[in-house]
Amino acid sequence: MANDAPAQYELPLPFPELTGDQPLLPARMINEYVYCPRLAYLEWVQGEWADSHDTVDGRRKHRRVDKSSGELPSPEEAATEERIHARSVTVSSNRLGLVAKMDVIEGEGGRVSPVDYKRGKRPHVARGAYDPERVQLCVQGLILEDEGYVCEEGVLYFVESRERVTVAFDEELRDLTLSAIHGLRGVALGGRIPPPLDDSPKCPRCSLVGICLPDEVNFLRRGETPPRSIAVGLTESLPVYVQANKAKVAKDGENLEVSVDDQMASRPRIAEISHLALFGNVYLTTPTLHELMRRDITVSWHGYGGWFLGYTAGFGHKNVELRTAQFRGADNENICLTLAKGWVRAKLVNSRVLLRRNWRGDEPPDASLGQLDHAIRTVARARNTAELLGIEGNGAAVYFGAFSKMIKREGEENFAFDFTQRNRRPPTDPVNALLSFAYAMLARTITVALTTTGFDPYRGFYHQPRYGRPALALDMMEPFRPLLADSSVIQAINNGEIRPTDFIGGGGRVNLGENGRKRFIATFERRLSQEITHPLFGYRVSYRRLLEIQCRLLARFLLGEMVENPNFTTR
Repeated sequence: MANDAPAQYELPLPFPELTGDQPLLPARMINEYVYCPRLAYLEWVQGEWADSHDTVDGRRKHRRVDKSSGELPSPEEAATEERIHARSVTVSSNRLGLVAKMDVIEGEGGRVSPVDYKRGKRPHVARGAYDPERVQLCVQGLILEDEGYVCEEGVLYFVESRERVTVAFDEELRDLTLSAIHGLRGVALGGRIPPPLDDSPKCPRCSLVGICLPDEVNFLRRGETPPRSIAVGLTESLPVYVQANKAKVAKDGENLEVSVDDQMASRPRIAEISHLALFGNVYLTTPTLHELMRRDITVSWHGYGGWFLGYTAGFGHKNVELRTAQFRGADNENICLTLAKGWVRAKLVNSRVLLRRNWRGDEPPDASLGQLDHAIRTVARARNTAELLGIEGNGAAVYFGAFSKMIKREGEENFAFDFTQRNRRPPTDPVNALLSFAYAMLARTITVALTTTGFDPYRGFYHQPRYGRPALALDMMEPFRPLLADSSVIQAINNGEIRPTDFIGGGGRVNLGENGRKRFIATFERRLSQEITHPLFGYRVSYRRLLEIQCRLLARFLLGEMVENPNFTTR
């Protein structure tokens, strides 16, 4: 039986005209909301952004229309114009709360049509285009109408196939557009991120898939379908280290110029740099620092001996929502204790694994492994952080008490790497000097990862905040101390990459010399680039990328998307 009932469209909700500093909704965000509400929330509310091949290619193909030309006459003047053609025009409406940068506006005799450029080919679908693109175009039409123009249709121009698709602004499309506008406003005001899509074909090409972590979040919440490896990605940029005394870092076009005594030492491309680490007395020019901040490339500052002093960045991440959740959680004793237990347990488990894998003693390490097992079981019974600190301290004493049994003893020079106990300030032997340097490197690496993912690295949950101490970075690095720092030290000594002559000492302290630091940095970075199989997700991932994933999973926990913060423990 045919349904003769008239179509029922959504009643438009009156939107109060914007005043003060309330932001206008961009047309592009309405497009994103129709495509994926979570994507729109991440970009609009949390300020997340990441480039992909598609976004870079899209900007390249927009270069021509991004250059302003022609003028959009007023509605009264437009009625008398024979032909209107204006490029790159931004039009907004406070009444609607919308803004759009329109690629082209065409018109004749008082009627105007927005033309929106799209990078790909025209899709062969019933309406000539997908709903997100049609809705974005309709938003532009609504703004033009609110300004007093007559606008009944728009055009989508597909650059790759060079085809124009006319989109009529009928009642059905207007209703879909208004529904999307109200939906995004409601989600933004509600302050709760929409759930990730389930096993969606949209995710693999999304530029924010490594931030959203849709499969990982769904898997940790429901434990059903194992994640696809779409969030892993390739790390195309790497850190640059400058430690030569009185070195100078300047900018020349798209390259950094590192010179020592006015002699060129290196010319890395800025686009291939993840961050810049400066050791000791290194001069960084102001224009170079400005360019690095514009590109969100962090500069970390270290003492000559490698001690991490701090970092310089641009405005920082826009995700205020995450930092609010971080500070709220840091004031909650239950959350702090829960997170701290997870980090300490993971650290002890990973310490046990490292000890078992690298043992070189004459007798099996059964006693040490048993004591670490006991400490691991005891973590769950800790009633407060004071008790947890005691458990961690006991476990560390057992671990470092057996640490020397992981160091290769063959060869006379290896006896210079005697190790009896852990000491820090100052390190009194080569092994402790290497450990201190490795922990400083790890703290800097995780501080940068936390900064780029939106956290405040100085407000922790387990380590107490102190002036100049990145407490959250120290929290997050606990599970990775054995896997990245200690493992690099053992590898550097046992493989002969670091020799006794690489150290300088005096006054009861020992430090790595310049050549030793250079070789150990190479060892540490090689370890970060090593790929392992994730024990929960099952895909291959480098430690470098894993640190960022762990930061983003912590964010999902603090924002209420997961009931537990998953810690990394190696198999």
